[in-house]
Amino acid sequence: MVNQYEVHAVSPDGQEAGILAFAQQKRMAFKEQVTLYTDDTKQTPLLGFKARQVIDLGATYDVTDANGQPIGLFRKNFAASLLRSSWVVEQPGYGEITGQERNQWVAILRRFVDYLSWLPYHFDFTIQGRPAFSVVRKWGLRDTYQVSIHDQYLDRRLVVAMAVALDALQSR
Repeated sequence: MVNQYEVHAVSPDGQEAGILAFAQQKRMAFKEQVTLYTDDTKQTPLLGFKARQVIDLGATYDVTDANGQPIGLFRKNFAASLLRSSWVVEQPGYGEITGQERNQWVAILRRFVDYLSWLPYHFDFTIQGRPAFSVVRKWGLRDTYQVSIHDQYLDRRLVVAMAVALDALQSR
């Protein structure tokens, strides 16, 4: 039982432009850890994230590059997430990036009505009040996400890690 992720680039005209990363996540892991590879052979690591502690409530996840060097972290803002999921992303030398589900009604429905957990969601991340990036879960048979990066100085690897984490960790 695993979740599988493929990260694809998109060309300027909106067409798929090839795979950027591949990951598999074991469900029910004791301590959450996900490694993203350059492709599905899983021979060359690209980046990864790992929980600092076992207990998941408000856990902090360190994001590292292929050599294990830190590139940032993210954590769930547990108190703010009771009605609408909220996350904090940190990139060294950069301000705190906060993200929250855009639609509070969809967030509440997904939380309290089990059979509606499939509803799509939209996360907006901001830094100092300006857009940083967004993650949109699209309608469809397979989970598909559109990630838009609005801040040119964000480390793309950190954004990819957060996007994968939203799917991997959101229902916990």
